[in-house]
Amino acid sequence: MAPDGRLPPGQYAPRSWPVLHYGPVPKFRPERWDLRVQGATASGSEGRWTWAGWDAMPRDRVTADFHCVTKFSISGVRWEGVLATTLARLVPPAPDATHVMVWAEYGYSANLRISDFLAKTTLLATHRDGERLAAEHGAPVRMIVPHLYAWKSVKWLRAIEYLVADRRGFWEERGYHNVADPWLEQRYSYQEDTPPA
Repeated sequence: MAPDGRLPPGQYAPRSWPVLHYGPVPKFRPERWDLRVQGATASGSEGRWTWAGWDAMPRDRVTADFHCVTKFSISGVRWEGVLATTLARLVPPAPDATHVMVWAEYGYSANLRISDFLAKTTLLATHRDGERLAAEHGAPVRMIVPHLYAWKSVKWLRAIEYLVADRRGFWEERGYHNVADPWLEQRYSYQEDTPPA
């Protein structure tokens, strides 16, 4: 919400947190889980964490609103996890990286501009409101990009791929907007050709 309490256009505040996703909820197997940072890295090498290594990472906190393209918004969610800027310090993108593809279980993906990925509130979250994420809300790790619609906040995160050119993710290939700013109501790809009012 805006500081004056306004919601983005077309949004409403629900009574509870709806659970929405494509496909089944994956089973978390800590011994098989890893998180990779790959693609156009500055060193040309991949970064990789096991679950034990990732869970031992220092956590930061971000309080932010959560805006779903299905028109609900939840204000003041308290997230904990690893800031995307921290990850980018550990495995920096190449100087010519312009975008990021965020990969999840079952090959699901969403693309982000590198500036959205490196925003100060973008977080790889393991906790919400002081509790571990529930499986249906993206455990063990969920990308949180509070300033964009929530399909960019990918559940069941498995990899970050730095890109030197944009490439559309799962919903973007199926007609969703490439950027997804809720304050501009960037819901659908046909709006990409429409200049803002």
